[in-house]
Amino acid sequence: MSRIGKKPVELIKGVSASVSGQTIEVKGPKGTRSFTATDDVTLTIDEGSIKVTPRGTSKRARQQWGMARSMVENLVTGVTAGFKKELEIQGVGYRAAMAGNVLKLSLGYSHEVNFAVPAGVTVTSPKNTEIIVEGIDQQLVGQVAANIRESRKPEPYKGKGIRYKGEFVFRKEGKKK
Repeated sequence: MSRIGKKPVELIKGVSASVSGQTIEVKGPKGTRSFTATDDVTLTIDEGSIKVTPRGTSKRARQQWGMARSMVENLVTGVTAGFKKELEIQGVGYRAAMAGNVLKLSLGYSHEVNFAVPAGVTVTSPKNTEIIVEGIDQQLVGQVAANIRESRKPEPYKGKGIRYKGEFVFRKEGKKK
């Protein structure tokens, strides 16, 4: 039995959900999201909660049971609270600034790195060494944050680069004479 799949997903006040076939659509204060489950699970709504049940005892049905329940929970979380990733920039002269819908990054290269922010997420830079990525789609928020980090990963000798807030960078010792 899936421990995750057994728990129903509670619908918070202000959130409505509708199921049509294998597709569930969740509406909330931040927007609307939908998810299409595989044929291995059944989605039902009753008494203010969404339940996911497997359609058999096969290994695939049990795998999809927990995964589908997690996806539905992420839909509800996204339309109510949203998702957020925080990045910090470390390095002398490294900075970030928003210019319209483009994130301009000075990362020690001979040129500025311009990152076009995709639709569905908002990127802000409250300080010139902080970047905050927010949105209702957890996968998209994480992917945008990873793409921004990819433009200058933290290096192991001085720790310079873009890292997630609270990320530990393993430091190496330099050359010895």
